[in-house]
Amino acid sequence: MARLKVLYGFHAVTARMRHDASTIEEILYDPSRRDRRMLDFLAQAQTMGVRTIAADAQRLQGLTGSDRHQGVVARAGDVTLAQNIAELLDGVVGPALLLVLDGVTDPHNLGACLRVADAAGAHAVIAPRDRAVGLNATAAKVASGAAETVPYITVTNLARALRELQEAGVWVIGTDDAATESLYETKLDGPIALVMGAEGEGMRRLTRETCDSLMHIPMSGSVESLNVSVASGVCLFESVRQRAAVGVTQR
Repeated sequence: MARLKVLYGFHAVTARMRHDASTIEEILYDPSRRDRRMLDFLAQAQTMGVRTIAADAQRLQGLTGSDRHQGVVARAGDVTLAQNIAELLDGVVGPALLLVLDGVTDPHNLGACLRVADAAGAHAVIAPRDRAVGLNATAAKVASGAAETVPYITVTNLARALRELQEAGVWVIGTDDAATESLYETKLDGPIALVMGAEGEGMRRLTRETCDSLMHIPMSGSVESLNVSVASGVCLFESVRQRAAVGVTQR
């Protein structure tokens, strides 16, 4: 039997129910919560035929390793999303919009990046298998359901994966504070992969050298850099704006 993963929090569990309720083995909930949000949630689960089990706070915290579960924990199987780059590109309709994360190790940052990727209509988030955080329960909760809709593809060799994208006609654009061209001078309405480095460290040398071009986000204030999820959102939505201007609609 496939290993079940743990999802927690109203957003993450509700998103999974809406996406594919059949993958949820069971939902454990805190019976001491009798507020309207919990009652509506349990009614939705019942309507969708998902089994619910009352559990005390100690058990919920033991399952999640967190006290931020909001009284809702699900044990669920995997959803069907693209598992590799070839499978991903086969399913993309229109110009690809991909987010590549090089060296993001904080699950909160990963979750936030998945959330902005979903909001922008990106087709996937790609990251190296090493030196990167896995898609754990914390990342899924922060993603607020986006982990169930946006493929998170990890690769053994990021530079090789970027070359695979290039061979498929995807233009690989890295973000670098030292780049001469700005975000707003860069053409982003075609098939692109936006590469974001870890906050502070930026992209690794080989990743930078593999990119087709580099751009920087114009900064007017005193801070030197943006959080990686904020920078991802800025870049993704500039691409969305440019695509809308030429009649391309994401997803």
